[in-house]
Amino acid sequence: MSNHALAERHRLAGLLAAAGPDAPTLCAGWSTRDLAAHLVLRERRPDAAAGIRIGPLAGWTHRVQTSYADRPYEELVRLFRSGPPVLSLFSLPGADEAANTVEYFVHAEDVARAGADPVPHPVPPGRTEALWRRLPLIARLEAGRRSPVRLELHRPDGAGPTVGPAGSPTVRITGEPGELLLFAFGRGARAVLTVEGPQDAVEALRHVLPLP
Repeated sequence: MSNHALAERHRLAGLLAAAGPDAPTLCAGWSTRDLAAHLVLRERRPDAAAGIRIGPLAGWTHRVQTSYADRPYEELVRLFRSGPPVLSLFSLPGADEAANTVEYFVHAEDVARAGADPVPHPVPPGRTEALWRRLPLIARLEAGRRSPVRLELHRPDGAGPTVGPAGSPTVRITGEPGELLLFAFGRGARAVLTVEGPQDAVEALRHVLPLP
């Protein structure tokens, strides 16, 4: 059985520990302390985690996350590194791998690429394929619903999903699967991508999804 989520969990925990509590991240307005608190809340407080996606519950989520952020930073990193508690949904067989491979990859890059001179992390081939398999759904839910143009997402060795409004101008974005996921989640300004398409379409896209 693959363990991509576990590997990315430990990579992310290591990056958080090395960066310290006050380092910047690519999550707007969040320090590494805020990100660590979010990660612990997400798998240890399902009652509060719902507000990550459900607007009316966001206030409760913010209050609980703030209470976690007030804890010692080393404790937050340790709790995250140790994995979900027994009663967490993420402790169910296969749940961590399914739900967290992309989550932890993106957040690891949020820490690693927040500096002035970010260097892409080499992604093992098996993990690259795992990220690629998850790209179509994420691209549709994240980039596709926000983009004003049609998006063709390609990896260097082949075509991938096409998302966005049909009949609109098309922009082709080429990159490794991890880089395309970063773009889909709004981190494209720090991703390694090639962008091709009509200039007005590219500029319209840039207004809603950052590009290199």
